[in-house]
Amino acid sequence: MSAAGVAAPGGKPVLLTGASGALGSMLAARLSEWGWKLVLTDIRPFPVPLPPGTRFQQADLCDRAAIRELAAGCGAILHFGGVSTERPFEDVLGPNISGLFHIFEAARLAEARVIFASSNHAIGFHERTTPLEDDCELRPDTYYGLSKAYGELMARLYWYKHGVESISIRIGSAFPKPSTRRMLSSWLSYDDLARLVAAGLRAQDVRCDIVWGASANSRTWWRNDARGRLGWTPQDSADEFAAVLDAVVSRDPIEERYQGGHLCSRDYTRKRPPS
Repeated sequence: MSAAGVAAPGGKPVLLTGASGALGSMLAARLSEWGWKLVLTDIRPFPVPLPPGTRFQQADLCDRAAIRELAAGCGAILHFGGVSTERPFEDVLGPNISGLFHIFEAARLAEARVIFASSNHAIGFHERTTPLEDDCELRPDTYYGLSKAYGELMARLYWYKHGVESISIRIGSAFPKPSTRRMLSSWLSYDDLARLVAAGLRAQDVRCDIVWGASANSRTWWRNDARGRLGWTPQDSADEFAAVLDAVVSRDPIEERYQGGHLCSRDYTRKRPPS
């Protein structure tokens, strides 16, 4: 991946939560390579040697004082921490609800920008036949998706009440390669995600923005967001995998009907889908 045009800013470091996860550790490596000074944190130890120009401190998102201390002096917070898939509500509540509040409060106090790893599961119960714009109705498909919808609303509160700049990335399917027909619409390459985060850090005109986190897939369900103003254009596409993946589907009609896929059918008890 070329780093052409990705200029690291001078001055304040960037706080990255969830740094020990798959996306967090990838972003730590890429942003370090591009010259950003990073403060990394996670509830788990960092899984590999630290990239140059970074420091790591283990912390719990539920520890308000620790998050505030980590964010002090930072110019931006990349919030990729928390529960990253569906879990019982009680498991989601602490890191994804209280922890998210701690992130935005820390950003307010530090006068930092927030780039929030939201998710397509905040809108998962829209049907696949329905193209969506960034201001579409929130239709979370799980407690996890509900927490992401909450995060986007928290971003609005902190923008209108406190002027905290934020970018919520509604991440589709962020993996090295797509693996199902659904991902022909939702796939986000690691390279495109890293470029998007870098663009969000560099952008001059940030408000309370939403960006669809998907590569340049011709089958995308999503359109019209803040990417142009932020200076991001995805360069990869799932289209090259279509011949192999077009037949890779489940036998679950709920999973195949909705954009959120298998999380829509998880614990599903409705007698029939809404008309």
